[in-house]
Amino acid sequence: MSWCPPYRSSKFRHVYGKASTKEHGYHGIPITHSVHDNHYCSVNPRFIAIVTECSGGGAFLVLSIHHTGKVDPQHPRVCGHSARVLDVKWNPFDDHCIASCSEDCTVKLWDIPANGVYQNMTLPRKVLQGHSRRVNLIEWHPTARDLLVSSAYDYKVMVWDVSVCDSVLRNPVCVISLHTELVLSMSFNNDGSSLATTSLDKKIRVMDPRTGRLIQVSSSKLHRANKVVFIGDQNMLFSTGSSPWNQRQITLWDPDDLSEPLSEEEVDGGAGVLFPFYDPDTHILYLAGKGDGNIRYYEISSEKPYVHFLTEYYSLLPQKGLGVMPKRGLDVSSCEVFRFYRLVTVKDLVEPLSMIVPRRSPKTFQDDIFPMTAGNEAALTAQQWLSGINRGPVLMCLKPGSRIANPYPETLPRRGLSSFQSGGPGETGSTEQAFLQEQLAYQDAKYPREPSECPPPRTESEVSGIGCHEGLPPNVKRLYILSVLNIKNTFLIWSCTSPFSPQNSFNSLNSECSKH
Repeated sequence: MSWCPPYRSSKFRHVYGKASTKEHGYHGIPITHSVHDNHYCSVNPRFIAIVTECSGGGAFLVLSIHHTGKVDPQHPRVCGHSARVLDVKWNPFDDHCIASCSEDCTVKLWDIPANGVYQNMTLPRKVLQGHSRRVNLIEWHPTARDLLVSSAYDYKVMVWDVSVCDSVLRNPVCVISLHTELVLSMSFNNDGSSLATTSLDKKIRVMDPRTGRLIQVSSSKLHRANKVVFIGDQNMLFSTGSSPWNQRQITLWDPDDLSEPLSEEEVDGGAGVLFPFYDPDTHILYLAGKGDGNIRYYEISSEKPYVHFLTEYYSLLPQKGLGVMPKRGLDVSSCEVFRFYRLVTVKDLVEPLSMIVPRRSPKTFQDDIFPMTAGNEAALTAQQWLSGINRGPVLMCLKPGSRIANPYPETLPRRGLSSFQSGGPGETGSTEQAFLQEQLAYQDAKYPREPSECPPPRTESEVSGIGCHEGLPPNVKRLYILSVLNIKNTFLIWSCTSPFSPQNSFNSLNSECSKH
């Protein structure tokens, strides 16, 4: 008789969660009080966006990913909606473009400046007006540029081509009217050729997003589905929900046959919605409950029993929602394979949480846990996808110094702010400089000073006083302090923002900076 191991061998069995230290979290953020079961947070390697509570309309906060610590309560926000914001999503192919939807029945696209939001933004780049009731969900297409899907309380799912030049769009390319109840979640498959949804009728539907044709609908009465996600390229669907006995459940399906699940398991008797997050590179599925402090993770395989429990992260702080950093923004030098941004309303805190694979030599690139992954280049244009072409994502290597090789050169180049390319893993200097510029621009907007208010020094004593930063204009004093703190590339900003035009008036100041 052959020996069988007591547990399934896996290189991810010992993955553990590491919460950030206090100085690396985001404090003092008035997280929204909305009761919808959304994430309210979206992240990319440059920015983090959080839906916030406000009066007289809807708003969300956009911060540099390095803007950690205490956040100014008066920090400028994106506040162009006339009602509460319900969802935000960054464009996967443009780190400066974000979409938001609101109770004002609109979807809006915003171009975030490279230096961040330093004054309140009220004018979007595009407004999508098609829904008759409040819009609760939005999703970007995973491989095609400029394609966005929205759902609303009118029970309709709309597909938008946002590459058109009009600033106000009223005609979506497809309107899907298959639902009789509110849509609760949406998920594309690997190449974006199929769309899965769940709704208040507790059913899972798989449809063709181009035509709106229904492909499959679940009929099981033993699983009331709430959230659904496609399992990468394994041709599976994973859903969370509840049983008839109000036990939280996880269920695995074949999207080609939703009559019976492949696997079904009860989790616990909790009341909060379970959010599923799938990592196609490691085949790990993370399960985070709204109102829970813990996060469970499972490994998904193509053979029975399909779902294998790994371990669990525990915290005493409950989460309202979570954002996820794309793979290209992770720290591969510490073997970080996933990163959450937990919204903790009881402390007005956004807490980064890294999922790490323990290795003896973490500084060496671990290609077995970091395979080629989806990058930030589109595989096809919106027009190509609408014509019936399907393509998988353009892959990139996470090894520092690697570059994306797009096998589809006919795809259109980036436009406008999208020309600001994200650097490879570990390239943080330009991002830190952008954060510095964001802070200076914010301070200048908050405390504006005309150049005439900052005349050049008239005597030698005034020039020498610059070295002691006494009597300096506030913007020059801030630059002096930043240079003392050894922030990278400060000298570039000195030359752009100093009010002193004669070069010889810089001599004393430059000599002081060189000492630091």
